[in-house]
Amino acid sequence: MHMILKSFSWALLTLICAIASLTAAERPNVVIIYGDDVGYADVGAYGSKLIPTPNIDKLASEGLMFTDGHCSAATCTPSRFSMLTGIHGFRHGVRVLAPNAPSKITPEMFTLPQLFKKAGYDTAVVGKWHLGLGDGKTPVDWNGAVKPGPLEVGFDYCFLLPSTNDRVPCVYLENHHVVGLDSKDPLFVGQKPEGVECTIYPDGKMNPAAMTYYKSSHGHNNSVINGIGRIGKQFGGKSALWDDETMADVFVEKTKEYLRSRKADSPFFLFFSSQDIHVPRTPHPRFQGKSKLSYRGDAMVQLDWAAGEILQTLEKEGLADNTLVIFSSDNGPVYDDGYEDGTTVRTSTQETDRGHDGSGPFRGGKYQIYEGGTRVPFIVKWPGHIQPGKSAAMVSQIDFIASFASLLDIKLNADQAIDSRNVMPALLGKSDQGHTYMVEEANRALALRHGPWKYVQRFAKRGPGGNAGGLGGRELYHLGSDQGEQKNVAAANEKQVGAMNAILKQLVQGKRGLRGFAD
Repeated sequence: MHMILKSFSWALLTLICAIASLTAAERPNVVIIYGDDVGYADVGAYGSKLIPTPNIDKLASEGLMFTDGHCSAATCTPSRFSMLTGIHGFRHGVRVLAPNAPSKITPEMFTLPQLFKKAGYDTAVVGKWHLGLGDGKTPVDWNGAVKPGPLEVGFDYCFLLPSTNDRVPCVYLENHHVVGLDSKDPLFVGQKPEGVECTIYPDGKMNPAAMTYYKSSHGHNNSVINGIGRIGKQFGGKSALWDDETMADVFVEKTKEYLRSRKADSPFFLFFSSQDIHVPRTPHPRFQGKSKLSYRGDAMVQLDWAAGEILQTLEKEGLADNTLVIFSSDNGPVYDDGYEDGTTVRTSTQETDRGHDGSGPFRGGKYQIYEGGTRVPFIVKWPGHIQPGKSAAMVSQIDFIASFASLLDIKLNADQAIDSRNVMPALLGKSDQGHTYMVEEANRALALRHGPWKYVQRFAKRGPGGNAGGLGGRELYHLGSDQGEQKNVAAANEKQVGAMNAILKQLVQGKRGLRGFAD
């Protein structure tokens, strides 16, 4: 009897170990490579003919390439907020932030990195943040500990571009502190205290000749740093200034350092948030002229290089086989966005990038509610788990929290990530069905996708999260026959408009969020 029990115990232990090892094997490392203003057709695999992107194209050929993949909003801050919180930005009045804006993600919110930490992951973010810093109660102390920030909302490590590369402060932030700051030249954003001596930068409005890299076309002419006008005022911090042309190199090297520190049996989540191809576009000289376009195309080549370096490092460190990689973007493309960098060529009828259309067959781009504003490159690769190919499933980045919660067997509370829904079967290629409906967001507009129909509701003033000041118009498109959204068929389909308006109103006003409704 003793021998039988002993044998049973060993068998049970073996089974438990097998289950434990299986669970560990099913916990992939997760790396999100996130472009900035990268449109659907800025990638070769999605139709670009004038910008070479061999590394991203290779990722697409080895992974699952979504043709109806979306960010949640047509501008960066709300789409990033939504991806990391699983909540639509309009619910919290999230819009593009000023340089000294407080954090829009508060420590009380449940986030994507917190989900991974709950599953035993190490978490890191490298690159652009632009979700605000500080609590909003007291001004951020750039000369001390800058917080709350990424570390307070779930990341174990961060190396940041604090806002955007066209906004001040033009310094790197590592964890809680500005990198390379000299206390003799303190850093201030917005205004300088009286009596404090520090570097004073040229004012682009008063001294446009100081903008020597290229001129501002509109709105980017406050503090001039490295010959480029910025949004907002910076004082001091000269020793900590970034070099615009080496920014991608710095982010890639920090990412490599992080990946080299990882162990095969310890899962991690890495959010690589590139500044490319956001303005000001300042590709390193070794990339200048590498596309058939201008700085914008060259910056896209630089982003492709960065993606390649990350993927190669995963291979070299023996991490690639159990790493789920996602490549996507925070919103659609934009050409002239504040600088005369040679990108935009205007004709009497349109604005183009020398014949290149970053939105491909879709209408619009950044800031716009049309498909080009949120339909972006969306590639998922996990060797041995995802069959390479293409998928027409409608998926969104806002669903990452619920999807990974399902994969990692973590139950979300009813008040967590209320707009995030599980589409992991579609992300893994196990199902060709994504959502039957989805909400898209842009300035003063919302859209509801439902099957082939797309309903657009515009607001006269502020959007639904800010006490809308009346309706500004309704549009209806049938994407099955009109993917370019050229023909508004609302007048001929009043019943469809009424039905979709009712659904959208319910989704926007419902306290349960999108997760509270059956798909």
